[in-house]
Amino acid sequence: MTTITSEAAAFNSENMPGGWGGSDPASYGLPGERELAAIASSYFPEFYPDRAKELVRAYRPVVAPADRPGGAGIAPAAAAQNGAGALSVGEEPLEKIRADFPILSERVNGKPLVWLDNAATTQKPRQVIDRISYYYALENSNVHRGAHELAARSTDAYEASRDKTARFIGAPGPENIVFVRGATEGLNLVANAYVKPLLRPGDEIVLTILEHHANIVPWQLVAEETGALIRAAPVDDDGQIILSEYARLFNVNTRFASITHVSNAIGTIAPVREMTAIAHGFGVRTCVDGAQSISHMPVDVSSLDADFFVFSGHKIFGPNGIGVVYGKSDALDSARPWQGGGNMIADVTFERTAYQRAPQKFEAGTGSIADAVGLGAALDYVSRIGMENIARYERELLEYGTRGLKGVPGLTLVGTAAQKAGVLSFVLDGHSNEEVGHYLNRAGIAVRAGHHCAQPILRRFGYEGTVRPSLAFYNTPGEIDLLVSSLRELAR
Repeated sequence: MTTITSEAAAFNSENMPGGWGGSDPASYGLPGERELAAIASSYFPEFYPDRAKELVRAYRPVVAPADRPGGAGIAPAAAAQNGAGALSVGEEPLEKIRADFPILSERVNGKPLVWLDNAATTQKPRQVIDRISYYYALENSNVHRGAHELAARSTDAYEASRDKTARFIGAPGPENIVFVRGATEGLNLVANAYVKPLLRPGDEIVLTILEHHANIVPWQLVAEETGALIRAAPVDDDGQIILSEYARLFNVNTRFASITHVSNAIGTIAPVREMTAIAHGFGVRTCVDGAQSISHMPVDVSSLDADFFVFSGHKIFGPNGIGVVYGKSDALDSARPWQGGGNMIADVTFERTAYQRAPQKFEAGTGSIADAVGLGAALDYVSRIGMENIARYERELLEYGTRGLKGVPGLTLVGTAAQKAGVLSFVLDGHSNEEVGHYLNRAGIAVRAGHHCAQPILRRFGYEGTVRPSLAFYNTPGEIDLLVSSLRELAR
């Protein structure tokens, strides 16, 4: 058997700031103290006139046999059939992980399914599917206030998932966790319940050019209603946020900043902890869109110091129709209700209504109870494998895929930031994105082709769309080899 190892020290989850660093941040591709100083000097040369720019250490993990240190990186020889072979994610054999996902044994056009559309949605392990079935078979009831056994079971299962979610993202407690339908609804909630009441004509909201449309349009809507303005931070030619330009956007009129953690279109990992610190330095609260980070890396919202953090269950191997808004207690307390109805009230007369405290204040009506329970099962599943292990394995797979795609004639990778997660966006000379997507589909390979609901960042690089293979920890080097070989055939 082989295990995923690294040339640097292993993760130390107790010491990780926001799920990024460890005792040695380079162990999964992040800069340490010396490298951060070098980055700061390059972004803010006016503050470091005497410091020369330095190169940031590259991430170089290896796959090594368990009985000896060192070894070679993922190689085509490891890619027999689907390439799972003797690989493991942490202590969990990759073949066993893949066996947990029923859909991965599906065939498409007579070929084994290769699911490389994980940035759009992830597949579900049997443990999640079975937990939802168990809920409907033995626990189904509305939650809270029911004076019968099934109401107690349903409430216990629902609130247990809230507890699990709080622990998973490092929130202070379950009272900081609001269940919504997904990250999109979560961003709309933050925009309307917290930010909109703060805005006056001429106030400003800071975003970045990396954002998904779900983190642009809600802010445009509230800006149109209030007379506020939107400003967007740029990226460099690799797709990395230019921190000095981001910092220059803040002024006395800035009221809020909402920033993506990982770009869904090009995979850039934004330095959200540093970006949040910059915003807080101007007295500005932040929201982090974690839809694309939540399944790829450990997240600790307390260390990130984000005021709000949102994600969707279906992006982390859970059900559709469930998502999470984390909010700091004082921010949730000061936010107004967004929707009215049952469950979110404490007392109602025709003259006035008193509302529950958060999180119930934001959960009007009957929620998606079974899906919340399924989300808890998904978090249990990835926690058992270990998010540090998942991040380490995926980083290696991403580097393997990057090397392979760079060898395809006429292929251009879009987004080459040093810190990336899970996305291999590209265009292929002489072929439309849709043509490439259809060709790969005939080989059983599922990828996304289009603008990925992120048109501003793609237009920054001169494209209206790309082909986007995106990775998860159940993908294999063999699947990457099949993708590369199929593209080589098409490029001939």
